[in-house]
Amino acid sequence: MASEICKTISVARLEKHKNLFLNYRNLHHFPLELLKDEGLQHLERLYMKRNSLTTLPENLAQKLPNLVELLGLFSSLGWYLHSNNIVVVPEAIGSLVKLQCLDLSDNALEIVCPEIGGLRALRHLRLANNQLQFLPPDLGRSRELQYVYVDNNIQLKGLPSYLYNKVIGCNGCGIPIQLSEVRLLTFSSGQLTVFLPAEVKTIGTEKDHVLPLQELTMRSLYRTYHGLWKDLNFLSPISLPRSLLELLHCPLGHCHLCSEPMFTFVYPKIFPLRETPMAGLHQRRTSIGFVAYCCSTQCLRTFNLLC
Repeated sequence: MASEICKTISVARLEKHKNLFLNYRNLHHFPLELLKDEGLQHLERLYMKRNSLTTLPENLAQKLPNLVELLGLFSSLGWYLHSNNIVVVPEAIGSLVKLQCLDLSDNALEIVCPEIGGLRALRHLRLANNQLQFLPPDLGRSRELQYVYVDNNIQLKGLPSYLYNKVIGCNGCGIPIQLSEVRLLTFSSGQLTVFLPAEVKTIGTEKDHVLPLQELTMRSLYRTYHGLWKDLNFLSPISLPRSLLELLHCPLGHCHLCSEPMFTFVYPKIFPLRETPMAGLHQRRTSIGFVAYCCSTQCLRTFNLLC
């Protein structure tokens, strides 16, 4: 089987194929042949459904930068990885700037990296039947993203408010939370409790007018340097702990009202789906809400999803 796959990939590279089908190959690892030399620069369609993949390579975007698929009437970058055992999506996926369609349904994902929220060309995102507890706060911030399916992530109870007015599938989401099992920070409003992203260390309320010093520092550094350089590589690792330096490259998210970058501290606000005009579309098959992530008490008080 391995030699057959290598031959298939070699032929695709030699003949500059635009389509590559690796479905049903019982793959346990991403084929290294796909990443050799310059990769497959001409590849436009990659199908890898129903294998046993658990991880994706970090240099994926470098080796396969131009994946494109024609799907119906949509011209989109298409990558189909559903029905594998993928647990983690690498941060490098954020470099796939042409990505328009990503299918990670039926895997074992517990976390979706924030970089996915920064994919400006992404139109279709399928994450159904995983083990997600939260979504990146910036997911849906791009106007291009119009279709998001997260059905049957039973512990997922919060959608970023950016996804309001998008086409979403969220049936089968939300179960009663057993507090003894909770390892993430949670936020409650009424009867709805949602998990917050792992990067959130503290949450604020309308009474908390002063931000933590660390959050103030991170926001100040980002404002000072991000406008001067397109990246933050000039900052020495000695300037900040490695974890904060990495976070400075990719903020936790941006305020859902004023777009201020946020790093470890947010002011969350929940709008239960059942109390929105979208309630009728889901016929009570889901227990979920939209979460607005705000940067200050002023934005928290002002933000209204329904206006």
